Amino acid sequence: MQPVQGLRFKVTRPGGLCPVPVALRLNKGFTLLELIVVLFIVVLGFSAIGINISSGGDSAGLKVAARDIVSALRYARGQALMSHQETTLSLNLVENSYTVSGRGKIYAIPKVVKVTLVTAQSELNSDEGLGNIRFFADGSSTGGRITLTRGAVGWQIDINWLTGQIELNDTHAIK
Repeated sequence: MQPVQGLRFKVTRPGGLCPVPVALRLNKGFTLLELIVVLFIVVLGFSAIGINISSGGDSAGLKVAARDIVSALRYARGQALMSHQETTLSLNLVENSYTVSGRGKIYAIPKVVKVTLVTAQSELNSDEGLGNIRFFADGSSTGGRITLTRGAVGWQIDINWLTGQIELNDTHAIK
């Protein structure tokens, strides 16, 4: 076998028949410019993801607070049905917190969330900023509406007075 000029050489096929020229390719890798462009694109992608995640945190935190209150209301209704005794969820609008009767724990609502309560006049204590949603042994309640807002985002919790049913709605979807 004899080398050919440049980067070509001859390979003979089995049996010694006609030689076939084959080009030798050298793998040079990536250039520095190509690596910098790829890294720049990756950094832009991660920064866009980070911005999207951080901007959605406010509305996600508000929804979590709303779902926690809905869960506490459903617990209070269930306790009233099972124990055949009145159970209340008490909202402290000054401290942004709530409690459920029979539990010693005070549940905090983030301070940046504005809480409004509409309920029966007998369940309000406006001097102390307290309001109650009361559930009775038959499952009914005093009824009302709790609205949680933060900026333009809001969630509304409706409590039916007759059935005690609790609904969570996005205020944007209602308008």
